Amino acid sequence: MTPVQDPSDSLFPGADQTMDHVHALEPTLSECFATSTLDAAVIGFVCAQLAALAGDPRPVLWVQDRISRREAGRPYLAGLPRGLKLLHVMANRPVDVLWAMEEALYSSGVCAVLGEVWGDPPALDFTATKRLALRAEARAVPALLIRRAATPNLSAARQRWRIAALPALPQPYDNRAPGAPLWQADLFRARGRAPGSWVARQDHRGLVLSHATAPDTAIPAAARA
Repeated sequence: MTPVQDPSDSLFPGADQTMDHVHALEPTLSECFATSTLDAAVIGFVCAQLAALAGDPRPVLWVQDRISRREAGRPYLAGLPRGLKLLHVMANRPVDVLWAMEEALYSSGVCAVLGEVWGDPPALDFTATKRLALRAEARAVPALLIRRAATPNLSAARQRWRIAALPALPQPYDNRAPGAPLWQADLFRARGRAPGSWVARQDHRGLVLSHATAPDTAIPAAARA
């Protein structure tokens, strides 16, 4: 099952920018950059998109290099979208992550491919990202790269995001506890659409983007309840 882009997605030209929009994964390569190496917002942002694949019988291939595992930890199954099937691969070097991602994209046995690469390794150049993008598009399978401690150098990724944490929504049952998370999502490069900035959150529909500038105005009361 391949996720279908919602025609109301605010990334599309001409969409109503005053409304919330559900953003679906696209069958191509996307890069998500963490603004801080200690900020887990980028994981939440990616997992909110992967939630749409929870009903797919095929797993998501999640590949981490050694430094990403050491600094950011491994995926925690209880924190992933319910029903999502995961195949976790522990690679040693970034070049091994890229090889595993590309090989998985040759297969029809995965519904998405996710890689975590730390820093700016020489192996992650324009050619490597071009290969991933073309293979993902040929197989109609989403491919995502999480980048930490990295600079947005030349890349063939069709979407490039910069993700940061925002103050969480109020917890309706305990005002001392954090509520649902919010993220600042900046699309600084995209093919065929204009860059932009959104307040992002996850709800029952998946990843929701809002153009509001503050959490109190970004989220309707029903979402906070």
